[in-house]
Amino acid sequence: MTTEEVSRLRTVKAKLTEKPAAIEKLFSQAPAMETINGRTFPKGMKTIGMPMDEKTAENRSLETDHFYPTHADFEYNPKLEPKKDRKPKFIERDSFLTPENARTIFGADQRKVYNSTAYPWRCVGRVESSLGSGSGVMIGPRHLLTCSHIVDWQPNNTTGWLKFTPMYYNGSAPYGTAWGTLTYYKYKVAGPTIDSTEIQYDYVVIVLDRPIGNSTGWLGSKSYSDSWDGGAYWTHAGYPGDLTGTQRPTYQTGIALDGDFWSADDNESMSHKADIWPGQSGGPFWGYWDGSPYAVATQSAHNPSDNFASGGSDLVNLVIRARNEHP
Repeated sequence: MTTEEVSRLRTVKAKLTEKPAAIEKLFSQAPAMETINGRTFPKGMKTIGMPMDEKTAENRSLETDHFYPTHADFEYNPKLEPKKDRKPKFIERDSFLTPENARTIFGADQRKVYNSTAYPWRCVGRVESSLGSGSGVMIGPRHLLTCSHIVDWQPNNTTGWLKFTPMYYNGSAPYGTAWGTLTYYKYKVAGPTIDSTEIQYDYVVIVLDRPIGNSTGWLGSKSYSDSWDGGAYWTHAGYPGDLTGTQRPTYQTGIALDGDFWSADDNESMSHKADIWPGQSGGPFWGYWDGSPYAVATQSAHNPSDNFASGGSDLVNLVIRARNEHP
């Protein structure tokens, strides 16, 4: 659906009230812990890699379903944060960026800070690992889609810990916090720099330790098609370091993606001019089909002239495998 078509859609009000006991259960479960060199940390994750030469079966659907919980409102534009909560920019970009002509914001900044418990905004959240913070989105009952380079890859098919807080806002966790137990990946993107191959695969699906998606809902996923290039269909949300210090989420609509022409649709990077800053990595790009949201890519990287996202049918396959093998 075009941005204009989406703008004409009306908010759907919640039909039910979520039971407090359901939310309380999400809060009450503590993460598994492990002791390393005498210090205690949240437990890391095991990993499952999809073979690089594994392709999508021709008869397999290149999408996964979405889930809208009817105990939540459904808003196509989220409620902006109240004026009383607004704060100065955490980082002044013009003085912070030292490389000549380095840009991740093109023209006037279109990002808006929001605070909304409506669907699908409640599905987006803050991701934390030992490497720092990023963004992610629920893509299944206990399945998180985020970028690969936020994962602390370690030897022996393991990783460090990873934490997800949906609709995190200035320390609040309205749906609790979940911890990663398993990482599905196509390619281990380690950073801090990301090359052209890594941009094509900069996503993972994390299996969480609790079904937090039953409360938040989740987005569907679709395989990106080059036929969508140039269409300003997409919305992005994440937790930028410059505007909010990664403490409050922002969103932007009317974004156009441009899939690269040198790679197949199964593993594809997309350039774009959405307004991006570190902290938004892993945040989803999604569009609406018949009024329902489907993610097509995750924010990955940037260079002085473009920002980049990662997607394709391999992303959808990863979601399908994680949800089938660990429902």
